[in-house]
Amino acid sequence: MENRGTVTSGDGTLLAYERRGEGPPLVLVSGALGTRASEAALAGLLAPHFTTYTYDRRGRGDSGDGAGPPVRHAVEREVDDLAAVIATAGGGAAVHGTSSGGALALEAAAAGLPITRLSVYEPPYDTDPAARDGFTERAQRLGRLLADGRRGDALALFLSDTPAAELAGLRASPQWPALEALAHTLPYDHAVLGDSLVPAARLAAVTARVLVIDGGASPAWLRDTARAVAHALPNARHSTLTGQTHAVTPQVLAPSLTAFFTAE
Repeated sequence: MENRGTVTSGDGTLLAYERRGEGPPLVLVSGALGTRASEAALAGLLAPHFTTYTYDRRGRGDSGDGAGPPVRHAVEREVDDLAAVIATAGGGAAVHGTSSGGALALEAAAAGLPITRLSVYEPPYDTDPAARDGFTERAQRLGRLLADGRRGDALALFLSDTPAAELAGLRASPQWPALEALAHTLPYDHAVLGDSLVPAARLAAVTARVLVIDGGASPAWLRDTARAVAHALPNARHSTLTGQTHAVTPQVLAPSLTAFFTAE
């Protein structure tokens, strides 16, 4: 069974969500350029065991983007958004976050949201302090491009690590306009990563059990980060999915999540 609805966040922003399945509640949080549709395949695989909730993060899909202070407060607003979805799920829920959605979920857990258990897949922090300046400069360039209305160029900057031929093909594909429509939310994903480094002191405040997952075929820095995140959390374990990349296959991820969230 699939049900669609809306929930109102603390600042009045209307958020669109979908509910599937039956069982304990499990909220899925998408990463950059993701929507609830991006999480539909994983949600469907988990639905036999859980009541899954997918939602459009603010500014995406059918959700609003609110009003008020600038992007520097977006993290607090997005934590409030996740709190509203968890409240709709019954006041407490397990949460899984992918990429920067994992960083948002970790921040929400550190802020004290009623997250019963948490899993994250490759939150894209960094462990090298030398990366901080480049991250900040890239975020500033992204902001300038978006302020000038250059969404396509902002999206290309965000995807600049993609091989040139692959990026050119993507820009010419039917997918590009849909991705470009989400480009204005990219600063939110930068904001949730703070200064880009693993926030060890903040993670120490997370009391829930956490599973930190990476892909065996992902770049070394993402795998190093996953281990560093697990080490910083008081009650976490680390797991690697052999052969997987940052674009993890739902059919491979779902069994690991099911085992973790149903374990005693």
